[in-house]
Order: sequence, then C-alpha cells, then structure tokens
Amino acid sequence: MSTKGIVKGIISNLVIVEVDGPVSQNEICYILSKEARLMAEVIKVVGPQAYVQVFESTRGLKVGFEVEFSDHMLEVQLGPGLLSRNLDGLQNDLDKMEGVFLRSGEYTSPLNTEQLWDFKPLAKAGDKVQAADWLGETQENLQPHKIMVPFVLEGLYTVKSIVEKGSYTLKDTIAVLLDVQGNEIPVTMVQRWPVKKALKAYKEKPRPFRLLETGVRIIDIANPIVEGGTGFIPGPFGTGKTVLQHAISKQAEADIVIMAACGERANEVVEIFTEFPELEDPHTGRKLMERTIIVANTSNMPVAAREASVYTAMTIAEYYRSMGLKVLLMADSTSRWAQALREMSNRLEELPGQDAFPMDLSAIIAGFYGRAGYVILNNGQTGSITFIGTVSPAGGNLKEPVTEGTKKAARCFFALEQARADSKRYPAINPIESYSKYIEYPEFEEYIQKTVSDEWIPMVNEMKTLLQRGKEVQEQINILGDDGVPLDYHITYWKSEVIDFVILQQDAFDKIDALCPIERQQYMLKKVMGITRLDFGFDNFTEIMDYFKKVINILRQMNYSEFESDKFKEFEKQLEELLKERITQKNQG
Repeated sequence: MSTKGIVKGIISNLVIVEVDGPVSQNEICYILSKEARLMAEVIKVVGPQAYVQVFESTRGLKVGFEVEFSDHMLEVQLGPGLLSRNLDGLQNDLDKMEGVFLRSGEYTSPLNTEQLWDFKPLAKAGDKVQAADWLGETQENLQPHKIMVPFVLEGLYTVKSIVEKGSYTLKDTIAVLLDVQGNEIPVTMVQRWPVKKALKAYKEKPRPFRLLETGVRIIDIANPIVEGGTGFIPGPFGTGKTVLQHAISKQAEADIVIMAACGERANEVVEIFTEFPELEDPHTGRKLMERTIIVANTSNMPVAAREASVYTAMTIAEYYRSMGLKVLLMADSTSRWAQALREMSNRLEELPGQDAFPMDLSAIIAGFYGRAGYVILNNGQTGSITFIGTVSPAGGNLKEPVTEGTKKAARCFFALEQARADSKRYPAINPIESYSKYIEYPEFEEYIQKTVSDEWIPMVNEMKTLLQRGKEVQEQINILGDDGVPLDYHITYWKSEVIDFVILQQDAFDKIDALCPIERQQYMLKKVMGITRLDFGFDNFTEIMDYFKKVINILRQMNYSEFESDKFKEFEKQLEELLKERITQKNQG
C-alpha cells in the first residue's frame, strides 16, 4: 500500500508533510488541494516528516491537506515523437495546454499514443539482449529512432518474440522478453527513466577526441570543442550569449539539438519559440525544428520546476545518445538552475556556502556535466552528448561560485567580454581568457593531424602568441602614446588586429560568413598567418595603420564571398598586389 501524509507546514513552495509510512529521497508525491493534484518531490526526510518541493505555485494550499506518495522518482517518458516538441521542465507538452497561463495541476503527455509508427525489427527471436540494445527502429522526422530494451532491466534477457514489420501505436507490445527465471516481459515503444539518475547502459566511455565543427571560427580554431565535450559560455547581459547559442545549435554537426531554457527570462524563451521553427538547417535544407526539442522554464515558474528542467533535458539527450546519435545539448542559463538550488537550500536551513549557494554546488555541477560525453554502446556503435551551458554571472563577475564551479567541470571556456561587445567585435569571446583543454589531448592532436593538417595546432599556437603580444603592445601604446613606441610595436599590434578582424570576428547574420566550414577556416588561417610572418617597411605609424586597414578590408571581403568563387579569387589577387607593393618597396629601399 502506498504511503500517505498530511500537510503540516508551508514555506513558499517547500511543504512539510507528516507521513504514515516509508518514503524515499526524490520520490514524487501529489498534494490533493480542492482544485487540483499538485506534483511535488521529496528532498529531505527527518523522522516522520518529509520535506517536499512543489513544482507549481502553492497558493491556496492549507495545513491538513492530504498527500499521496507514488513510490517512484521524477521520470520522463521516452519514445518516438519527442522531436519538434515544446516541453516544460516536467516534460508536459506546452502545445497541448489551453489558455495563456498554465493551470495548476494540469499535466499533459509529451507523446501521442494514438499515432501509428512504421516499425522495422532489428532483433529476432532467440537473441540475447540487455538494457539499451536495439530491438527495432522507426522513422522520426527522417531520423532513425531505435526502439530499445528498457533501461530499467538488469542482466541478460532472451527475445521470445518480436512483431513483424508494420504500423503500430506506442501502446502496442512490439516484443516479449524472457528473464533468467522464464518470466515474460512485454516491451512497447515507450519507456520511463528517472531524471536524476545518469543512464549508464553502454560499454565504455572513453575520452572524446573528434572535433565538433560549429562553423564559428573563434571556437573551431582558437578553442575547439569535441563531440561529447563540455563547454560553457559565461558573460554579462548583452554580450551575445543567445546569438552564439543559436549559431552553434543551427550549424554544429549534430543529429539532435536540445535547448534547455532553464529559468530564462520570458522574452528570450519567446525568441527561441518564434525563431527556431523558422530557421533552416544548413546541413539538410529542412526546418531546424525537425531535429530540435525545446525544454522551457521561465524565471517566474517555481524553483523546483526550474531545477528539474536541466535534468529532464539531459535524460532525453542520454536516450538519443543510446541510439548512436550525436546530440547537442544547450542549457541557457545554468545560473538560474544554481539559484534554484540556492533557494531550496536556504529554505531547508542548510549551512550556506559562498554567496549563500549550497556547500556542495561544485559537486552538483560536476556531476551534471559528467553525464555528457562520448560513449561506445554495447553493439560497438558510438553516440555522444556535447553539452554547452551558459552562465549569467551577476554584474559580469567571473569569480562568482557558479562560474568557478563550472570552470572546474567544463573542458572549454568561452569567456564573453563586455569590452569586445561594446566595440562590436562579435562573437565577443575573449581569445586570450578563453581556453579549450581538448587541444592538450594527444588523441585530439592525432585526429587533427589526420583529418585537417599537421600544421594546424602549431599555427593556432602561433596565432594565440601573436594575439597576446598585440594586447601587450596595445596597453603600451595607450600609456605612452603613438609616438612613444617603436614602429615595430605598431606593426605587431596591427598584425594581431588582422587576426582579430578576419579570423575571430564573424557575421552571424550574413548568409556566407555565418557558417565557415573547416576547409575554409584552414585556408583563411594559413593566408592570415602567412601575412603576419612577412617583414614590412614603413616610415611612420599612420602609414602602418592605413596599410593594414586596406589589408583587413580585402580579407573581410573574402570572408563575405563564396569560397573559391571568381569574386573570392579577385579579392585574393588584389591582396597579393597590395602585399607585393609594400614588401618590394622595402626591399628596393
């Protein structure tokens, strides 16, 4: 018999319940108010009292209301039909809800149980299978969607029977499995999994090494992220976090994109809802929304719902990874999630850590980031979850606990800077502060040498050194004035500016420049680094400035031209003539 309880106290959306039986951490319960059944999660148990966080507004709740415990954790439904969905943090389908405002106690299924799916069996009777093995497949928005052995099953099972190729609904039994005792287990196309528990139904999880092409030069060249890698984008308001996220999710080489708007401001969520259905996938020419799932929670939703949304999104990502797909998960912004953790921690009167965040904030962030990664499945296929979170530090302070905790967990750090945004240098990623730890991996180096070129990594390091020197020179010019430093210093500064304007800056709204394939990136980097290695002769600093502005202008026109087109080659020719003119003058002199 399931445990019941009575409401004994209410502190905002933390409710204290006196229980009459056993309850467990993270168990789901329902508070029976007069209007609705409100869903809540157990977050602390002290003797006969359970502290539960309610996923909605607790307005109207009173002491004495009954509570029913469900005997399971917060779970998501996993099956065909999740793509193109707009979900909330509890996996309710927002499109099925009526009215402008969400009604208390209204929960909708994310899946359509009436729809027919064309099923094709991949396993046969007599096969030995285990959790996450593929039994069959169906097509979901042109993506192969694998129907798997339920993740909750442990050990080996035998396929007793499997249905023939045909159309079935999600409720239909498509296979029957036998356990070691000979018990029959019917399997449908839908299964459930608790969101707080990482899905580990794979053979191994090696270090990721394959470059994930995003088409954004400052990321792919200076701070590459890999398939199955983790990165985060901190930056103050207005530095372009959302545009950068849109660019990556639109252009990155991923089969599935999941956008988790965990506690975002309503206007940014609206932007995702309105823009994404209109965007075209540059890889297939179809609508981007066909391979996208949006999990949205706005700031005015209760703390608990904001906290649940990132876990819901990650569990859905793990489900698609088990099918051997490349998943890109974007969370915007994990600061709101951390603030939700802080609010609950304060209400539970736990000992506060720095800035009143929970003491174990770092461990919670690391545990979550650890769920991403590149895996080898039981059948030898590979799948990956690349996770990029954005952090909105208060006042742009990158030393606050959420940024610091994320820095320890994520391997890539894309620091957005107010000064770059103010001078309209977009993407406003600071090339010197940012880093990617993947460059140091020998597996990554080997992969780049094989697929791109042997010169790539040494050239990138040379570029970073020149940027650093350019920054130092700029500081000296600011202090001593233009006349106070030698001409060589001016040349160094302008060479670093060529890199900045041509390689690091990119126009996300230009049809050609928005997406820069790796072949083009390599060509342009080689061209720019070739220019920085040349010796130039000048008589004064204004001459240097005018000359390099012309060089930058031609190179930028090349960025806006179709790669290797006649227009592109024409600009290249102009550049050669410009370079020749200055070098010959020097040599003649």
